[in-house]
Amino acid sequence: MRIVSAGYEILTPIDGAQVLRHIERIGRVCYKSEDKITPESAPAFVKMLIARGHEAMIEHYSFSVKFICDRGVSHEIVRHRIASFAQESTRYCNYSKDKYGGEITVIAPFFWPDESEQFLRWREGMESAERAYFALLAAGATAQEARAALPSSLKTELVMTANLREWRHFFKLRAASAAHPQMREVAAALLEELKTLMPVVFDDIATA
Repeated sequence: MRIVSAGYEILTPIDGAQVLRHIERIGRVCYKSEDKITPESAPAFVKMLIARGHEAMIEHYSFSVKFICDRGVSHEIVRHRIASFAQESTRYCNYSKDKYGGEITVIAPFFWPDESEQFLRWREGMESAERAYFALLAAGATAQEARAALPSSLKTELVMTANLREWRHFFKLRAASAAHPQMREVAAALLEELKTLMPVVFDDIATA
């Protein structure tokens, strides 16, 4: 069994200044104010759109992120219906095969120190689930049948593609202090990186 940390990867190259200019060019059609576009006008214009709640305009830009998380967290991510998803499938991935190292991979619960009793009990449970999974395969079960023994902590890779308006909704829910700790682990870190890559769009959303 392999234990890894949660994480994410932004799959879409992001040029924040270009994104803002793109949104401005589209948004100004509504006001017929294209003549107001200058090399420096985009940030203030996009900030105005968000402040006024005119977020339909930011739907005109989308990007993709790959999350490496456990299955429990993935269930929260895929609830965002105005998005597209691609997820590692336990129906078709047989973890006894060489391409998976002949083992399952689980996400470490970061809130328990490695030598704490909670972590050790968790690891025992994961190892028990792995044994049950491989025993089912050895007994003739298919991968999609044997997955019934796989734990919630199983590592999954999940790509989410959404427009900026839906990403804002995502972060308001998933990076909030009330969100599940393992959800916040990836969502808050992603939000902070996006604030650097793409100014204005997410600046008003807190991570604590």
